[in-house]
Amino acid sequence: MQLNGKKVLVVGAGKSGLAVSRFLAAKGARVTLTDRKGGASFNPPLDSLVPPEVELVLGHYPVMKEGDFDLVVTSPGVPWTAPPLVRARELGLPVTGELELAFHFARAPVVAITGTNGKTTTTSLVGRIFLDAGVRTLVAGNIGLPLIAGVEAYGPGDLIVVEVSSFQLETVRRFRPHVAAILNITPDHLDRHGTMEGYVQAKARIFAGQGGGDYTVLNYDDPITRELAGQCPGRVIFFSRQHNLETGVFIRDGQIVIREGGALVSVMPAREVAIPGGHNLENALAAVACARVRGIGAEQLAHTLRTFSGVPHRLEFVAEINGVSYINDSKGTNPEASMKALEAYDHPIVLLAGGKNKGNDFTAFARRVKEKVRVLVVLGQCAAEMERAARAAGVEDIRRAADFREAVLIAHRAARPGDVVLLSPACASWDMFRSYEERGDLFKQIVRELARGQ
Repeated sequence: MQLNGKKVLVVGAGKSGLAVSRFLAAKGARVTLTDRKGGASFNPPLDSLVPPEVELVLGHYPVMKEGDFDLVVTSPGVPWTAPPLVRARELGLPVTGELELAFHFARAPVVAITGTNGKTTTTSLVGRIFLDAGVRTLVAGNIGLPLIAGVEAYGPGDLIVVEVSSFQLETVRRFRPHVAAILNITPDHLDRHGTMEGYVQAKARIFAGQGGGDYTVLNYDDPITRELAGQCPGRVIFFSRQHNLETGVFIRDGQIVIREGGALVSVMPAREVAIPGGHNLENALAAVACARVRGIGAEQLAHTLRTFSGVPHRLEFVAEINGVSYINDSKGTNPEASMKALEAYDHPIVLLAGGKNKGNDFTAFARRVKEKVRVLVVLGQCAAEMERAARAAGVEDIRRAADFREAVLIAHRAARPGDVVLLSPACASWDMFRSYEERGDLFKQIVRELARGQ
């Protein structure tokens, strides 16, 4: 891709947009970075984060005329209905995203992982497997490091493992991972995609560019992902926690096994997987499938599965105070993710939930809360909506918090020895925080303050 001298508009000044602006400027492009937020909203100031030749248009979008730009690069958080993207399409300008742009410069084979839940854990686990096996590996994407920031440093003998979201997949055209994995698909981001069908179509774009020599890893236990097998151009590898598969990765007699070419390879006892919960066992199976098709042996797989302890903000143990375990699951940003978190514990739970609803229904979540939760603390923009669903499901002990710190203190006072205080909001963080990481970090800070004062 020839970028020298090209006039490029980058829309969105988050991590992705900043990384794209720096990359394009280094390639000699004439870059304009725009964001609807004003300059005062950014700390540190944006002009300290991009080269001086990058023009900043903040607080409004530029008026675009024919000839102003050759290319528009959009950040994942910017919807297709944003004025500069609409105008670009009217002018016939190419519109791409950071993931697609980065892929043009990728020389290493790519393993790409998506799904409603489990993406970050599985991406981190797959990356660790290859690193433990001595493969020089970049772990990037929706996990935190934009792919564009590191893609050129890795060559044909290395590997790129990338977490991709449905937002990123909306803009791919030639993206072709050697291994693509879809972990599961349950309702999420319907406020962005409009319908469940639209959401599924976005996820399916992960394998749309593949060919016969590529692999697609799918969850056999999830009906939606299983049915996508018929659309896959590459070879499908299923994983399953519930079924004995003719080919793929599954559980048999308590063992993680791989059936390939008629042979059965035992990896390790499923109970020895270090990360807790049935959903994480599914993530482990998916990781085994992704790594196995790239030639990783059973002994190496077992070593990493026994030693990988998980990722921050996903069932992250914070502290034990007076016999109560405090768990940070701030990455539980939709009901399905939080339901999986609830299933990971057999002890009574004091649950902190609520935030910004992304178009989800809380009915099934509320039923699971009724089964697993002793005290529910609700907060945030959708607190009333969540409380109504919980009361309709028969949940009795519901407490409303005015802010996040108060919610943690209410949970602390309500907890008894043997309980688990679980932050798993089932909602996005954007009504109170810039990210789920910021929310989880504050939870950990408050809990550690409580631990010091016990």
